[in-house]
Amino acid sequence: MQLPLARPVLNELEAKEVARVIRSGWVTQGPEVEEFEAEFAGFVGARHACAVSSCTAALHVALLAIDAGPGDEVITVSHSFIATANAVRYAGALPVFVDVDPVNGNIDPSQIKDAITSRTRAILVVHQLGMPCDMNAILGIAGAAGIPVIEDGACAVGSEIFVANAWQRVGRPHGRICCFSFHPRKLLTTGDGGMLTTDEPALDRKFRLLRHHGMSVSDRARHEARTVVLEEYVEIGFNYRLTDIQAAVGRVQLRRLPQVVERRRALAARYHELLADVPGIGLPVEPHWARSNWQTYSVRLPAGRQRAVMQSMLETGIATRRGVMCAHREPAYRNAPWRCVEGPGSCGCGPTGCRRLVNSERLQDTSIALPVFHEMTDEDQRNVASALRGALHG
Repeated sequence: MQLPLARPVLNELEAKEVARVIRSGWVTQGPEVEEFEAEFAGFVGARHACAVSSCTAALHVALLAIDAGPGDEVITVSHSFIATANAVRYAGALPVFVDVDPVNGNIDPSQIKDAITSRTRAILVVHQLGMPCDMNAILGIAGAAGIPVIEDGACAVGSEIFVANAWQRVGRPHGRICCFSFHPRKLLTTGDGGMLTTDEPALDRKFRLLRHHGMSVSDRARHEARTVVLEEYVEIGFNYRLTDIQAAVGRVQLRRLPQVVERRRALAARYHELLADVPGIGLPVEPHWARSNWQTYSVRLPAGRQRAVMQSMLETGIATRRGVMCAHREPAYRNAPWRCVEGPGSCGCGPTGCRRLVNSERLQDTSIALPVFHEMTDEDQRNVASALRGALHG
């Protein structure tokens, strides 16, 4: 493969820090995780940050922390990686899917109000592919209804939103909780991992209980105690910890992140120039109130061309990926409970489609993600643009 879809930015700085932690003898969740959490909270402007093993774990913990459970509904999008919907099911709640904006792929705020019922426990929004949602509109609707907002910011570390008359980083947070992923395709990676941010001390304490089996005292507190400490397990929790080895990598990545975001924005601008005159495709649009980190650069193709274009580009050595999936079309959700705005069965949903989620399905079927990574050269981008032109019109 000449051009991969993505490539993490890792070098000897991360290797040096990993070696330091290994030599320290403390490799599980401990002092390095605490430092990473404090630095991450400072970077995004949150009062608290809690590291976990993945963004999926973060979403699960976030929903449990606001007491979402059986009998509750969570308004979200099907148009997201399946972990978003799965986390709702892990909590025992029902996903209520609303459609997305046909251009930016984010939740359509105009559809949220119709999805709210007496059972709505939360609104779970996704900053899809790093492009921030319209949080001003979302928070207005949620605030009027008294419903908490959770942000799935898996792809959006380093992205910014103009809200409350100021540019603020995703993760401040703008709802009650924001969740991040540190998977290798993200701009900040720890190999795998995640983070929750909040301004509420009670929520942060809940996160920390749930990520470590509900244990009342941290490993570090027991280790440093001068008297015998006997822990308790005050509720059912999970093994959702991040290791100190991963946190050491994350701290280096966080220091590099502004430079990485700046580079991604330059790469996106160059793609805009190279592809502006390609007939038949739709380019991503950054709203005036958003500054994307451009974790992914996704273009919309004419209907029916997705697979053929991807295959043609693959044969020239260029990796692509299909548009963001729709959870409701996956086999796992054919028999799993979910509903759209109109209610169970009332919209005539079939086993793989829903007429109330037409934009979501169209974006899945017509979009492809193009290669974008830190070391990408101008020649690389010109080759991608040329291959895309050839695949469409050759």
